Amino acid sequence: MENILSNSILYKGWNMRIFYERVSTERQSLARQDELLKKLNIEKVYADKATGKHMDRPQLKAMLEFAREGDTIVVESFSRLSRSTKDLLHLVESMHAKGITFESQKEKIDTSTASGKLFLTIIAALNEFEREVLLERQAEGIAVAKRNGKYKGRMHASIDKFLFEELYKEYKKRNITQKYMCKRLGISRSTLYKEIKKYELNNL
Repeated sequence: MENILSNSILYKGWNMRIFYERVSTERQSLARQDELLKKLNIEKVYADKATGKHMDRPQLKAMLEFAREGDTIVVESFSRLSRSTKDLLHLVESMHAKGITFESQKEKIDTSTASGKLFLTIIAALNEFEREVLLERQAEGIAVAKRNGKYKGRMHASIDKFLFEELYKEYKKRNITQKYMCKRLGISRSTLYKEIKKYELNNL
């Protein structure tokens, strides 16, 4: 639930420091992150109790909608925002595009500084490296499938294959449902079933 510190008001006339905190389950406590708040000049707090492996978090969305140019979003560590390099890059780049500064206390990153801007370059390079590795593995899987006569063609043109693969991994770990996959990919349940079967034939 969104929390507002006692000495702050909902006012967008000045730049705000906004804190985002997250734990994975209801049984986990936000106490450690709350303790950090006492040391920071924070005016507004958003908190989620949800896995960091996907982006469908209500308070994360609310915070990104609220934050304005000149504001600063602060987290205890990268992992509180996302456990995926791809999603972390997407979030930080979205903030940067809106003129919002990002700070991570554990990693000592501040994107308003030169070193913080270098961080964006490095994480973008890491993301591109992960994409290249994924493409290489996919090509190897297709080659093997073709040799074994199991290759059934390419994925549906409207589907983001990188997003599909990330969602598929989470689905197999039982972290998300097929319904959630359909929503993120914008496809029907029957199309998803066909794509999962095709993907497994080509890659597993």
